[in-house]
Amino acid sequence: MAKRKRSKKNVLRRHAEELFKEEIAEIKKQDKKPCPTNWKLSPWAVKQYILGCKLTNGFQVSTKYFGNEHLVEIAVATLATDRALLLYGLPGTAKSWLSEHLAAAISGDSTLLIQGTAGIDEATLRYNWNYARLLAEGPSEDAMIASPIMKAMQVGQVARVEELTRVGSDVQDTLITILSEKILPIPELNTEVQAQKGFNLIATANNKDKGVNEISSALSRRFNTVILPLPNTLEEEVKIVSKRVADMGKVLDLPAEKPALEEIRRVVTIFQELRSGLTKNKNKIKKTSGTLSTAEAISVINSGMAMAAYFGNGVLQARDLASAITGAIVKDPIHDKIAWKEYLKSVAKNRAGWSDLYKECCEVL
Repeated sequence: MAKRKRSKKNVLRRHAEELFKEEIAEIKKQDKKPCPTNWKLSPWAVKQYILGCKLTNGFQVSTKYFGNEHLVEIAVATLATDRALLLYGLPGTAKSWLSEHLAAAISGDSTLLIQGTAGIDEATLRYNWNYARLLAEGPSEDAMIASPIMKAMQVGQVARVEELTRVGSDVQDTLITILSEKILPIPELNTEVQAQKGFNLIATANNKDKGVNEISSALSRRFNTVILPLPNTLEEEVKIVSKRVADMGKVLDLPAEKPALEEIRRVVTIFQELRSGLTKNKNKIKKTSGTLSTAEAISVINSGMAMAAYFGNGVLQARDLASAITGAIVKDPIHDKIAWKEYLKSVAKNRAGWSDLYKECCEVL
């Protein structure tokens, strides 16, 4: 049976180097700065790609990360040295997003990725075996299955490890030799893989989720840690949510109107107040157990747009958002439900222009 060709246009989530191929190519044309070995762009150009800019020929490079410029500079400079980069922070602070775009700009390939879970073992970080060939032929290079980290070492590219703290501490320490000696021993073949220039590692981690494993001091010394904060202001977070929602709406082909800025602002305001325990007027309220991150706000708006498109009139309204907002907030059925009810009664009910949202959210609870 002939295989059906799948159009790349229908891919749900394209890799950063594919999605922003034109931008990377345009920046490269303008890039006259010194470039480390095996880097596609210079550190200066990587920063321009991440933060966005207008090139001298008038081409507009979109902003990938809204945040502190100096943190981006530290991250890029770290990857140009022999130290690995650890992006650390609360869930939803764009660690994975920044990691992917850094790899795309530096190596032109963000796919050398290991997703950290409690179930992965040392082989996932180092290499595995094709056991049929191993049994038939014995240990050989042909029977070996290289991990993404091994591949990155062989060609001098950036590898990524997501959620490092979800990996068991003993497995984490497999990285110590790789990061300190820049070699990967293969005792079965009495040989080793030596990292080529350009190789480095970006790891992401947070200390909020359940199942977090501490990073040993020996391993943490091999990383330069950059802590990514939550957005500083309401307007900054609204800008991030607006852009990411617009991007996702195009990918998902949602037949709904672009969400009004006011609806996004209301969702972001709720999340900021509940995670800080303070209203805009500095009145104390109960915090919720979840992080209520920017990523969750994006998810709520996208969910609301889907509701509006398929079950509403195509215009995002309070009734389209109520269920998604409540689902994001109420993680603990007792504590969070109490906090959310109190917020609705003491804050949302009395806030001008929020009567529709108050009514719809109360009906969901």
